[in-house]
Amino acid sequence: MPKISEKGQAMPSSPVRKLVPFAEAAVKKGRTIYQLNIGQPDIKTPEQALQAVKDADMEVLEYSHSAGNQSYRDKLANYYNNLGFDISSDDIIVSTGGSEALLFVMGSICDQGDEVIIPEPFYANYNGFAAASGVTVKPIHTKIEENFSLPSIAEFEKLITDKTKAILICNPGNPTGYLYTENEMQQLAELVKKHDLFLVADEVYREFAYDGRIHHSVLSLKGIEQNAIMVDSVSKRYSMCGARIGCLVSKNKEIMGAAMKFAQARLSPPTFAQIAAEAALDTPQEYFDEVIQEYIERRDLLINGLKEIEGVKVANPGGAFYCVAELPVEDTDAFAQWLLEYFDLNNETVMVAPAAGFYSTPGMGKNQIRIAYVLEKEAIRKSIKILQAGLKEYTA
Repeated sequence: MPKISEKGQAMPSSPVRKLVPFAEAAVKKGRTIYQLNIGQPDIKTPEQALQAVKDADMEVLEYSHSAGNQSYRDKLANYYNNLGFDISSDDIIVSTGGSEALLFVMGSICDQGDEVIIPEPFYANYNGFAAASGVTVKPIHTKIEENFSLPSIAEFEKLITDKTKAILICNPGNPTGYLYTENEMQQLAELVKKHDLFLVADEVYREFAYDGRIHHSVLSLKGIEQNAIMVDSVSKRYSMCGARIGCLVSKNKEIMGAAMKFAQARLSPPTFAQIAAEAALDTPQEYFDEVIQEYIERRDLLINGLKEIEGVKVANPGGAFYCVAELPVEDTDAFAQWLLEYFDLNNETVMVAPAAGFYSTPGMGKNQIRIAYVLEKEAIRKSIKILQAGLKEYTA
């Protein structure tokens, strides 16, 4: 029998989606499941984005340009320039979600066996993108006791070798919700300039910064214009996860030229989704003001509730809509599966994401979970009670 590739064997399962069969089985038993495992917001998509697709008048659904529609890239450039960045449409390649943009980046800057340093825990699919690209992840550990803040630059320098090509961050972070300070971003800028590395920033949660904090983009850093690469997406900003439209942005022409070859190889990003994404750029600030306030209320409700559960430790996120919680169990993979298979409170249970999959270091995060506070507040209240009751029974 023919064998699959080593790359296929090394490809990790999604910690977010691997429990889906158990959730489906629970639903068939008639249970209600509060899905805290996946970052699918329940916030309404801006009406102008949906209407633009309905109003699209075309006789042929054509390919778009491989870099994305010119009109969309022009509006994107204007959006970034309004944030204070000096960006032209030529500095943008539209991708099929931020995921494809990250694959383009890894393919453009790394050869087989090259290394990328990533603070862990990190977005689980970074492991998958690295495996698919033949890239080695060099994790640098962050601590829940320190709210997952940036490790010292000295710790980064211990990991840098002649194979290191980039440092990759998610800002604000998934799964931690950590928002990097201006000083931390400047330290990273000086580090990549010193060692001639790329600084790749996944900024898909840019709008979601709380408590008066300010998001500091990689594109705002002076002196590293040729080192800086930004990945973005409409999925979270406009609650348009199904659109699958993202982009990569860089002033480095060699990077963009290489990435364009990958973009041409996959032909083009989806046409209707670009129409929706272009219209979404007209979303008024009031939309974001309301959404941010809603997420702050959900965060505060969740964090305060988790802190009341005996044995639970939780970091306080400054952005995005995730938190990492440490539970009084040895293996959250087993606990998360048990919640779906064997536990309910009034015929309701919760689905969480075991955090081990958000680490690259074996054995790390085994007693942690990621929670996405993307459900309305009453569902979060019920979820806290279910989790508390579940932990009490599981650890009895």
